Amino acid sequence: MQPTPEQSPHHAYPDHWEADVVLRDGGTARIRPITTDDAERLVSFYEQVSDESKYYRFFAPYPRLSAKDVHRFTHHDYVDRVGLAVTVGGEFIATVRYDRIDATGRPASAPADEAEVAFLVQDAHQGRGVASALLEHIAAVARERGIRRFAAEVLPANNKMIKVFRDAGYTQQRSFEDGAVHLTLDLEPTAESLAVQRAREQRAEARSVQRLIAPGSVAVIGTGRNPGGVGRTVLRNLLAAGFTGRTYAVNSAFAADQATIDGVPAHRSIGEIGEPVDLAVVAVPADRVPEAVNDCGEHGVQGLVVLSAGYAEWGAEGRERQRELVRQARSYGMRIIGPNAFGVINNSDAVRLNASLAPESPAPGRIGLFTQSGAIGIALLSGLYRRGAGLSTFISAGNRADISGNDFLQYWYEDPDTDVALLYLESLGNPRKFTRLARRTAAVKPVVVVKGARHSGSTPPGHAVPVSRIPDATVSALMRQAGVIRVDTVTEMVDAGLLLADQPLPAGPRIAILGNSESLGLLTYDACLAEGLRPRPPRDLTTAATPQNFRDALAEALADGNCDAVVVTAIPWVGENGEAESGDGEVLAAALRTAAATGPAKPVAVVHVEIGGLAEALAAATSTAAVPPVARASAPAAPDAATAPAGRAVPPTAPAGPSTPTAPGDPLTQQRPDTGPGDTPIVPTLGRIPAYPAAERAVRALAEAVKYAQWRRQAAVPGKVPEFLDDTIDEAGAAARIDALLGPDPDPRGRSLGHDEACELLGRYGITVRPTLPAPDPDAAVAAAARLGYPVALKTTAPHLRHRADLGGVRLDLANEAALRRAYGELTDLLGKPTELQPVVQSMAPRGVDTVVRATIDPAAGAVLSFGLAGAPSELLGDTAHRLVPATDRDAAELIRSIRAAPVLFGWRGSAPVDSAALEELLLRVSRLVDDHPEVVSVALEPVVVATQGLTVLGASVRLAPPPARTDLGPRRLSNY
Repeated sequence: MQPTPEQSPHHAYPDHWEADVVLRDGGTARIRPITTDDAERLVSFYEQVSDESKYYRFFAPYPRLSAKDVHRFTHHDYVDRVGLAVTVGGEFIATVRYDRIDATGRPASAPADEAEVAFLVQDAHQGRGVASALLEHIAAVARERGIRRFAAEVLPANNKMIKVFRDAGYTQQRSFEDGAVHLTLDLEPTAESLAVQRAREQRAEARSVQRLIAPGSVAVIGTGRNPGGVGRTVLRNLLAAGFTGRTYAVNSAFAADQATIDGVPAHRSIGEIGEPVDLAVVAVPADRVPEAVNDCGEHGVQGLVVLSAGYAEWGAEGRERQRELVRQARSYGMRIIGPNAFGVINNSDAVRLNASLAPESPAPGRIGLFTQSGAIGIALLSGLYRRGAGLSTFISAGNRADISGNDFLQYWYEDPDTDVALLYLESLGNPRKFTRLARRTAAVKPVVVVKGARHSGSTPPGHAVPVSRIPDATVSALMRQAGVIRVDTVTEMVDAGLLLADQPLPAGPRIAILGNSESLGLLTYDACLAEGLRPRPPRDLTTAATPQNFRDALAEALADGNCDAVVVTAIPWVGENGEAESGDGEVLAAALRTAAATGPAKPVAVVHVEIGGLAEALAAATSTAAVPPVARASAPAAPDAATAPAGRAVPPTAPAGPSTPTAPGDPLTQQRPDTGPGDTPIVPTLGRIPAYPAAERAVRALAEAVKYAQWRRQAAVPGKVPEFLDDTIDEAGAAARIDALLGPDPDPRGRSLGHDEACELLGRYGITVRPTLPAPDPDAAVAAAARLGYPVALKTTAPHLRHRADLGGVRLDLANEAALRRAYGELTDLLGKPTELQPVVQSMAPRGVDTVVRATIDPAAGAVLSFGLAGAPSELLGDTAHRLVPATDRDAAELIRSIRAAPVLFGWRGSAPVDSAALEELLLRVSRLVDDHPEVVSVALEPVVVATQGLTVLGASVRLAPPPARTDLGPRRLSNY
């Protein structure tokens, strides 16, 4: 939509205000600026609004718009007068307008910073969250144009509109004047308004997923007339799964008199069906998809699963075809899984949907599985099927043009049928949002992720997402910060998922090992040590052990208060006749399950070698229902959620409303994410015990459970940014200085600050850099040392020698002029002329450990804070820790302790521990700087010498650039195509 010549030439049409949004009921709509081309749409829209709604809008009967009204409401300058419309199918369903006013309420221009705002929503679309979404977007537009407050006059009887304003979370004032409620909203986002926005986002996106995977009716478009083919296969799978809703077959090539196919009503178009269709599975060639989408949109279909290929995976032409597909579907309020998708499965008894190409439908279970690859999806389904695991839902999203893993995290967060979320991802479309959603979901149920395309450095075909510049190890660290269990392979994902779905979380790392093979027990012991666990010496039951011996030993281990988890190792045992018996796996499984079901709630894993039927029998649970903990003996007390079942955490039954905007289950507000107030924790029947063919696999899965349980305990009491920092930080002064340094027309590539400029900016956040003075010749060096005071250091600052003490570019502890002159001569003789070396003099800092603190802005991950020891060994080994910004006090403490060389900081080999509190404070100050000022795209403090008391920053560099877009802080919107 483009402006006409009648509109102000000084303010071009702001196409960045256009946005697709998900409404409360899960449908989509488009928000865009109103233009002069919208006159007919506006009149048609107004005619469909009830007289009551018109009265609420204009405070008087107003049956129709005059020509003057239409002109006024369609002509805007996009600065002082702005109008936005919500459209579905190209037609208006709601409008909002603001007019800038002065202190007397009369029309004004900048610098006036208040505007009058008014909404109108068609009655048929009221209650869908349209006005709330519009308020978010018009507020963002107003802030962009320098408006800080909205004023609104609302009739007292207009309760719906008053509620929209009241529940938005903005700071507001209310008064009653001249028979109307006068509202003033401060548009500066608050913690409450952001929480409200995210809670609404969660409800809407979860509902949009539910519409796709729990439909009341499904039409398969492209059902073949002959057996075989994609469409006919999907139809066959729908029928085989026992879908509880209505099913239709659609193919434009069906004969006019063909009534059914495979017992299903057959139609040549969606329009011929004559009944509502909730979900359409599209399996036609790509060039015929637009026609099918149009047919669906015109007849009220709510969502699409597009199996058709030939989109972004086929190059530039396919990418444009994919963008057009998304635009077309969203214009009708529909969301898409795909294109190039493998399909969806929902094993809920109330749905029983298999709208996929999966050759075998998985059994019902507690695992939710999302993949971006059909091939990986097939492999995962097969692996889970072989090991007796069941799924709640399965989604293979293909090119993931619309619905993504983020949407399913929103859904699984409060899905009572899903206890563990498994995701195979090749790209992160919105990494900041993924991290936020994963952190919240992980607080109530495990999230296990395999990240494909880790080292390619490019975006997988069909995925229009920013490419990260940070190493894969950094991505892994950031995921773990959010509570995500990051594994390397799909096999490891299945291994971890099986353990987490059916076993409680371990209270700690203490592992008991028992079995009938000494060698297998030792392998398990070594594997535990390698994974950072604390194994107890293996208990050898000998090869003569019977199932009853296993049962007794397991019961004893579970009852031991010094044990947090048990690994059982088993090989075929010797029978009375002296022959190995490998066919009695069912007997051993029954013994182990009995011991596990009657002992304290602790995780149990089995490692077996060639025992027939054991894995199958262990996976065959007698019940998947949760039972009260009184059915199990009490386990030793463990802090927080340590013994809570990994897959039975109970999220709140209803999300927080606007009056309680904090999202339910959010680790920032939930002390015990596995229980509600006054609830008794729910413990699963331990009918299923995961079995593994190798000790390393079982132990690795158990180690991931241990780390996740520790994260859960810590997440229950989140960290915070210490308030004392606020007294020493000049945020406004830093902002003014940054604006001055960037200038009125900043270079989009940014600029590196000079040494003095960087020191000044850092100083406004309480970060002091030790002064350095240039030394272009020996006399200048001596003068600098006299000014700074001996002892001093002489250092080169040439780019190729900076921070390279190993190349001899640094001379330390120069106590007098003679030593300084001698060092200067040695330096220039060895490395080159002073003009090349750019030497500087700096006073000596107290002895300590040299470290490096950095913060960078990654286009995909956002702001990242990093820490490591200075020097080549740390760089070569990649021994650097990372956390997302803003960092809390807990993040800072963990950051310095998570590198492998951390013992050097804490008294290694009898050395004095460094001042870790001062180091943590420095990390928090750097984090605060880059979080407050997105224009700061890079900070490097190197080296930072940390002594036993205090620290010294010896070098610093800062880079500024125009701030990158923050898609996670603005109003709700779907990705643009």
